[in-house]
Amino acid sequence: MAREGPVVVVVEVRMRGSTSWTTGFGSIDAKKRLRVRRAAERLWRERYRHDASVERLRIDAASVHFEGGATRIEYRKAAF
Repeated sequence: MAREGPVVVVVEVRMRGSTSWTTGFGSIDAKKRLRVRRAAERLWRERYRHDASVERLRIDAASVHFEGGATRIEYRKAAF
């Protein structure tokens, strides 16, 4: 969880190595999206719904890929 001004940001981070057959983003299937969305909704209800400094909650995703000693990070705001 992070803050970007009045927005609470939940970030799903997925990591893959050079031998992986899919990207980090490709590994976020419908079941995983549902689980993250439910967790974010619970966080909103239980912690931020009545916080006047928070306007909304957003779910982002990050894909980290390691290959040949290099690290590549892709980031998507409002991923799902």
